Amino acid sequence: METDTDIPLRNLPDESTCNVVIIGGGPAGSSAAFWLASNGYSVILAEKKLFPREKTCGDGLTPRAVRQLTDMGLETSLASFHKYFGLRTRAFGKELTLDWPKIPGLPEYGYVITRYDLDALVLENAKAAGARIWQGCEATEVSTTEDGVSIQIKDKQRDTYISVKADYLLIADGSNSRIGRSMDVKRDRKLPFALAIRGYYTSSRSHDPYIESQLDIYSHDGTLLPGYGWIFPLGDGRVNVGIGLVSTMAKWKEVNTTHLLDTFVEQTPASWGLGEKNRLSEPTGGKLPMGMSNAPLSGHRYLVAGDAAGLINPFNGEGISYAYESGRLAASVLSKAVRYDNPSELTEYQSLLDLHYGRYYKVARLFLQLMGKPNLLRVLISTGMNSKTVMSILLKIMANLMTDEDIGIAETIVKTAQKLTEAIPG
Repeated sequence: METDTDIPLRNLPDESTCNVVIIGGGPAGSSAAFWLASNGYSVILAEKKLFPREKTCGDGLTPRAVRQLTDMGLETSLASFHKYFGLRTRAFGKELTLDWPKIPGLPEYGYVITRYDLDALVLENAKAAGARIWQGCEATEVSTTEDGVSIQIKDKQRDTYISVKADYLLIADGSNSRIGRSMDVKRDRKLPFALAIRGYYTSSRSHDPYIESQLDIYSHDGTLLPGYGWIFPLGDGRVNVGIGLVSTMAKWKEVNTTHLLDTFVEQTPASWGLGEKNRLSEPTGGKLPMGMSNAPLSGHRYLVAGDAAGLINPFNGEGISYAYESGRLAASVLSKAVRYDNPSELTEYQSLLDLHYGRYYKVARLFLQLMGKPNLLRVLISTGMNSKTVMSILLKIMANLMTDEDIGIAETIVKTAQKLTEAIPG
């Protein structure tokens, strides 16, 4: 087995072995690779793209994400990027500025950093910890046996194949997860998903210390939509502008997200200076599985993490924090399985996910069903915008910065909203 940590692509072996092979070099895969390698386990991470690479995302890091990056030793590296201190939210002609809450163990700030920069930074950190990173390498076949995992990996640069035998496999190949599907990981189609699209624009407010969201966005016929628009300043002359919707709305298939983004840009405050003339790129987007909607997330000698597991937060569409966290949880379980030579240790993973996210995601999924009712949505948003205290609580809920007591508050809010549906037509 090789011991070097950085094998140039042209010198990759024809065969290799390791404790854990990770498919996907995004946040979940890189996080898991870092934690496994840091604890002395042999790791091969296969990533089909060459980093740095573009990735569709809002680019905003919440305090939860910053905490995970700090734990991986990257706080100093993050300091060169744009720091922000909370959320400015607008709806129905009103505006509120909300600071991140004081939560023990979490910073009171976030960063805005493109995935082009961020993912390369975290992947390099995993390599520095001792993981073998194979870029431009795509897993094509995966099979599990009683004794381990066999993976065929195509080195796209040499157009050759590498046979890898590992004790365990982590699937972290993103929301489309071809490898996950090959292992019969499926999305529960009864659960909602998100539609998101974003583009980059130049703006004189690129150094704004707050990210911004618009909570009242409308379809072409004037229907209030369940979702929000955002402007995230990057601090380098650019802003990330996008919209996110959820599939609980009626006729969501009829929504043209590109046209909706154009409409949102036209309606942003003039101070941002946004328009067609300063758009830097064509918008990109896609569908996002949310709320732990994929299953199974563990099987014989494999685990699934990040977007491949459908772990995106249903309240706000954030996936990065949950990718880092699930990668770390997966690494802890895989470490025990390797240490004790016991595949049954992997069954703990689903229990850990349920402990960390189960109750929260259950409330979030119910909330999204209610948000599909436009008249109720109008009442809730307009009521919330009249109280900074209420919106501050909602910020904690939506960003999952809560204690158990706060989750109880979230459940109360949702139950109250359910009762409102009985009184509000439509």
